[in-house]
Amino acid sequence: MSDMLSKMQEKTVFRIVLSLSIVVFLVVIILDSKILPRPEVMPAFGHYLPLLNAIINGTCTILLLLSFNAIKKRDIAKHKSINLITFFLSAIFLVSYVTYHWMSNETKFPIDNPLRPLYLGILISHIILAAVVLPLVLISFWYGLTNQVAKHRKITRFTFPIWLYVTTTGVVVYLMISPYYPS
Repeated sequence: MSDMLSKMQEKTVFRIVLSLSIVVFLVVIILDSKILPRPEVMPAFGHYLPLLNAIINGTCTILLLLSFNAIKKRDIAKHKSINLITFFLSAIFLVSYVTYHWMSNETKFPIDNPLRPLYLGILISHIILAAVVLPLVLISFWYGLTNQVAKHRKITRFTFPIWLYVTTTGVVVYLMISPYYPS
């Protein structure tokens, strides 16, 4: 009976994770398509959001590495604490990212810049993996918080490197595109 409840609970969690991931993906697509009306003038704080996002991404990169180090040292309490902070910061990032992309026009990397192919390669891989990592992070957290250690370890073998890549390339993308943001 307990095993059956556990499987039902896991299915429910997977459905919630899938639904949430699809909603976030659709919100980003809708923002990019410019269907929603935008403010005529971006509020002053809006200009600082890309920098905030880069700082959050950089902080998450460092926290992910610290978390990895903590688990290698078998310091589970520290690992959990760091991951909770990273998860919280990532949630703030997501709200900030969506807010900025709702309020602003797209900034394009100059076509004549010789670094454009490199930029686009990093950006495209970043976007694809950012979409992939959200459900992986949510499922990894579920397994970790419910002490399903074997499942947590199995999925974080994929989640960790992808999440680390996404947070790192988020900073790189910001550094490459920031000179072209409107002032």
